[in-house]
Amino acid sequence: MIVKHGMNYLTVLNSARNHKLAPPLAVLRRQQFLIRVLGVRGENRMQGSKFEADSDNILRAITPVFDPNRHKGQAGKVAVIGGCREYTGAPYFAAISALKIGADLSHVFCTKDAAPVIKSYSPELIVHPVLEESYSVGDRDKDHISRRVVAEVDKWMERFDCLVVGPGLGRDPFLLDCVSEIIKQARQSNVPIIIDGDGLFLVTNNLGLVSGYPLAILTPNVNEYKRLVQKVLNCEVNDQDAHGQLLSLAKQIGGVTILRKGKCDLISDGEIVKSVSNHGSPRRCGGQGDILSGSVAVFLSWARQLILADEGNLIISPTNPTMLGCIAGSALLRKAASLAFEDRKRSTLTTDIIECLGRSLEDICPAC
Repeated sequence: MIVKHGMNYLTVLNSARNHKLAPPLAVLRRQQFLIRVLGVRGENRMQGSKFEADSDNILRAITPVFDPNRHKGQAGKVAVIGGCREYTGAPYFAAISALKIGADLSHVFCTKDAAPVIKSYSPELIVHPVLEESYSVGDRDKDHISRRVVAEVDKWMERFDCLVVGPGLGRDPFLLDCVSEIIKQARQSNVPIIIDGDGLFLVTNNLGLVSGYPLAILTPNVNEYKRLVQKVLNCEVNDQDAHGQLLSLAKQIGGVTILRKGKCDLISDGEIVKSVSNHGSPRRCGGQGDILSGSVAVFLSWARQLILADEGNLIISPTNPTMLGCIAGSALLRKAASLAFEDRKRSTLTTDIIECLGRSLEDICPAC
């Protein structure tokens, strides 16, 4: 191919195509992508090396081995509180992710409108159509119906190893009031609680629901974290001291564990800070946070079982089950997202990532 002086870019590009040469624009874009990816990985390693969690060994340590003597339910029973007219995908993603990783049973407590839709996604989920929204409740019936909703969930509470509150919950005032009471019941029953999505909207406006509860985990994204920082610390997010600010935030809320989602996930229980910066996927399709909340629920349940059974002889660090659950859930999601992106590229969806959860865990911790 001959490039003459004065030829414009499109002429050169078309000429290159005619001569079966690689288009300059495509080459440039691939080079820029590689530079970005390699730069992010290098930056993450430099910033997170001091705080980086040993996620693979934590996954191996807390994932239970298969035992023919165990019965249904012993590998984890998770419940998701969420799902309304507008949002049915999020609670499904959280609940099915828990099963795909290895939980035995996964429940969804949702509104009556959402239940048939969520049931249709999978027969594997146990769906309870018990939540109510304001439009279906008269003023004179609110107290009675609220007590009934809370009682319907509470009668199952002692069976659950973990509660995930928020995926697809919505912001209906009556529904949020009922969920506030459900959170209180979970605390009384000493059931771990993961707060995500609209559950974070509820908790940010009523911190007393989780303050001082060491079995509570908050999983904010960038905007949810900003609102938490403004509410609790009365300042703006400080990325120059991200680790120190997260530590202060968790401590101020009374020792809850916070998983700050981002390019590098940061996790703190008010005592220590750990990071998970394994390479994930550049594709940011909606629903990955729901996978995370369901994943953390399972690993938190397994970590608690391990710590209770080990009677203080655990040799991994950290030893707080909420920290272990967050580290394991974050690392597994990143690996699954990376595998899904390798196969699907721009068309990667949340369902593709979910299908890679089992293979990702198997790569790190083979079943046999």
